[in-house]
Amino acid sequence: MLHVVIGAGPAGVTACEMLRDLDAAARITLISGEPEPPYSRMAIPYLLVNDIKEDGTYLRKSENYFPDHQIDVQHISVTAINPEDKSIRFEDGNSLDYDRLLIATGASPIQPPIQGIELPGVHQCWTLDDARAIAARALPDTSVVLVGAGFIGCIILEALVKRGCQLTVVEREDRMVPRMLDNTAGGLLKRWCENQGITVLTNTAVNQIAEKKNKLSVSLDNGNTITAGLVITAAGVRSNIDFLTGSNIDTDQGILVNQYLQSNQEGIFAAGDVAQGRDFTTGGFAVQAVQPTAVEHGRIAATNMVKPDSLSYPGSLNMNVLDTLGLISISFGQWMGNADGDSVVLLDDAQYRYLNLQFDGEYLTGASSLGHTQHMGVLRGLIRSRVPLGIWKKRLMDDPTRLMEAYLGSVQSLV
Repeated sequence: MLHVVIGAGPAGVTACEMLRDLDAAARITLISGEPEPPYSRMAIPYLLVNDIKEDGTYLRKSENYFPDHQIDVQHISVTAINPEDKSIRFEDGNSLDYDRLLIATGASPIQPPIQGIELPGVHQCWTLDDARAIAARALPDTSVVLVGAGFIGCIILEALVKRGCQLTVVEREDRMVPRMLDNTAGGLLKRWCENQGITVLTNTAVNQIAEKKNKLSVSLDNGNTITAGLVITAAGVRSNIDFLTGSNIDTDQGILVNQYLQSNQEGIFAAGDVAQGRDFTTGGFAVQAVQPTAVEHGRIAATNMVKPDSLSYPGSLNMNVLDTLGLISISFGQWMGNADGDSVVLLDDAQYRYLNLQFDGEYLTGASSLGHTQHMGVLRGLIRSRVPLGIWKKRLMDDPTRLMEAYLGSVQSLV
């Protein structure tokens, strides 16, 4: 049996390891489109502040890890898949057959439609090559413009501050991290960053970037211009599915998969940021571009590649945890709530503490928080387990901090 895995991120590496555990005799090929050993993109900010070296980003630290596990790693890009003859084609024109195929090609940064985005000194922060280019320019006191204050932007933000850069963040939405924080929490996070010397411009967009006297001139839609030595774009990501054109693999925002993470084509599975799988909270299908989901996808997809239809996937819980200069923000499930549900908010504006719980009937279905770290695992457990709260719903509405009591009381009521 030849298992081929396209994509050497957390989903792909986890899948290869599970395949090896389940099928000791199988041939396993892991295809990476980058020249480096498989690495974690989430480790790049630590590289930028010299907490780790490049090899510290590698997903597996042993130099011979993949050969020792009889996993053949190939560093080449895939340009097409042909499900009819079970083959993939590479950029050099060669091809490779497979018996089972896992597509774990992840996502790529969205390039904002800004004039001058291709100029030298304008970079994304997604690959190790990007990190090298940023490190060469992000020197102490360098003026840096960060375009985008979403999840990825806020991770990069901290590294730039630690490098001593003079940072301006430009976000077109009305708050920071709009996909995980509401107006109140996003506003608190903005004030937190501003109090640490960062200029944060919300409701603002970049119109144009131009070269001017060996610097970059960044024109904003409010009429102002910023002179910078470096511009970094972090405007979101999209699933890597373009190479699937003509393959007859069903796609939408990502590859559409069933409860076994199998596509509509026999023997072809998808995992990680490229898979549009079941959403635990809504029951619909969505791309959940977070590492815990990628790892879980890899494990489940690999299991079903070896033992078809043996392990069903219950769905991803929308989950984000972000540390921005020491302020922890968290969102779970339907943190934005729903029209028919109840909610409760606890706010300590002066201490940057915020907790928002969202209910659907007697179930806790979503939550977001800022500055709260205690019992966050319990909070996630209450949402994931779908435990009916009973009397504990009213008690949480009266005091949202009673999470541990609510969990224990609700679980014990079922015994």
